[in-house]
Amino acid sequence: MSGKKLLASPLGLRQLSSLPPSIRHSIVRLQFLPQPPSILTLRSLSRSSSSSTTPDRIVRPLVPPPREGSGPLLSRRPDRELPDLPRPIAVWAKTLPVFILVITLCSLAIFNYEKSSSSTVSSILYALRTNIHARELLGDEIYFGSKVPWISGELAPMQGTINISFWVKGTKGLAKTRFVAVKRRGGFFETLEWSLKTEDGRELQLLEMEGTRDPLEGQSFD
Repeated sequence: MSGKKLLASPLGLRQLSSLPPSIRHSIVRLQFLPQPPSILTLRSLSRSSSSSTTPDRIVRPLVPPPREGSGPLLSRRPDRELPDLPRPIAVWAKTLPVFILVITLCSLAIFNYEKSSSSTVSSILYALRTNIHARELLGDEIYFGSKVPWISGELAPMQGTINISFWVKGTKGLAKTRFVAVKRRGGFFETLEWSLKTEDGRELQLLEMEGTRDPLEGQSFD
């Protein structure tokens, strides 16, 4: 009991000198040992640490990104999640067929323009204008049947094959002309068919008519 009282209250020099040497040394050691912190000290430390934290260091959950139809954003927040980007595969799956279709149409338009502006087609149109039988059927001013003519078939003079058909019209009516020719020895073409067929079914074989001149007569594409 005496030892506990001495530890609870500070000891003076006179009290220590009256004790035996062994007890005196042990009491001095116990007084200078570091004491554990009390509960009040821990509470004060926790309050000071919580008051020292700034609002910027507080970790908050991210706000979900806006969705379609949610309306305009009235404020910008740094804690908002980024929206999901569309997958490239899904985008290409929608745009690739459109791209292929546009390329195909452009290629067909270029090839058709080359056919319509070729010397073979120009020779056929000139021969129709000067042919008396074609003028009796179609009238004067024979030209393409539409503003954007479409030349069907194969037109490859360098390879020796011509098999085309297209619509022509004059002041009297509209008809479809077909022209077939092949290359013979020497590089000259031989016309196999040249005809006119009207919308009502009437057909005129121009090569069988008297006075018809071959549009490719004397022409060579070597």
